[in-house]
Amino acid sequence: MIRLLFAIFVILLFALNSSGQPQTLRSFIPADYSILDSASGDMNKDGRRDLLVILKNNHEENNGDIVRPLLVLMGGEKKLYELAARNDSVVLCKGCGGVFGDPYAGMTVKNNFFSIEHYGGSNWRWTRIITFRYDVKTGKIYLHKDAGDSFHVDDPGKTKPYSYTREDYEKLLFSNYSYDKIWRQ
Repeated sequence: MIRLLFAIFVILLFALNSSGQPQTLRSFIPADYSILDSASGDMNKDGRRDLLVILKNNHEENNGDIVRPLLVLMGGEKKLYELAARNDSVVLCKGCGGVFGDPYAGMTVKNNFFSIEHYGGSNWRWTRIITFRYDVKTGKIYLHKDAGDSFHVDDPGKTKPYSYTREDYEKLLFSNYSYDKIWRQ
C-alpha cells in the first residue's frame, strides 16, 4: 500500500514537471530524488543529445523496494529537454537483487536502442538485460528484448537462458512494460 501511494506521489510530481515545454534536467528530478545513473545518445536521430536518467529516492536505504523511475528525455537547444517517456517498472528496486544486493548493473545507449542491465541472486545467480528500441518514424519506444541467464555459483559455466515473452517484442510500449511479468524459458 505504501509503495502504491508513493508511486502515485511520484506520478503527480512528474505530471507537474511535464508541461510539454523544454526544461532543464534539474526540473525533472522531484524532491527527495537524485540521479542514480544516466546515459546519452542520439536516439531520435535529430543531431541532439538525448538522455536516459534513472532516479533513486534519497531514502531507499531505509526502504529497499521503492521504485526507481527511468526517464527518457529528448534533447533540445541550450541543454533543455522534453520528457518523451517515463516508466517506474523497468529498473529493479535496490532490494530486488536478493542476497547479492542492489541488482542494478548499468545502462547502455547505442543508436536508437537502450538497455538496462541487472545482476543478482545468492547461490543461484541471474542476469537480466532489458532492451528497448526508439522507433524514429513513430516516436514511440518498444520492448526489443528482455532476456538473461541463471546459474549456480558452484557451476557458473552451466547457464540456463531465460527470456521475456517473445510475443511482446517490438509490440509492447515502454510505458506499459513491467519487470513483474512472468518469464518463459
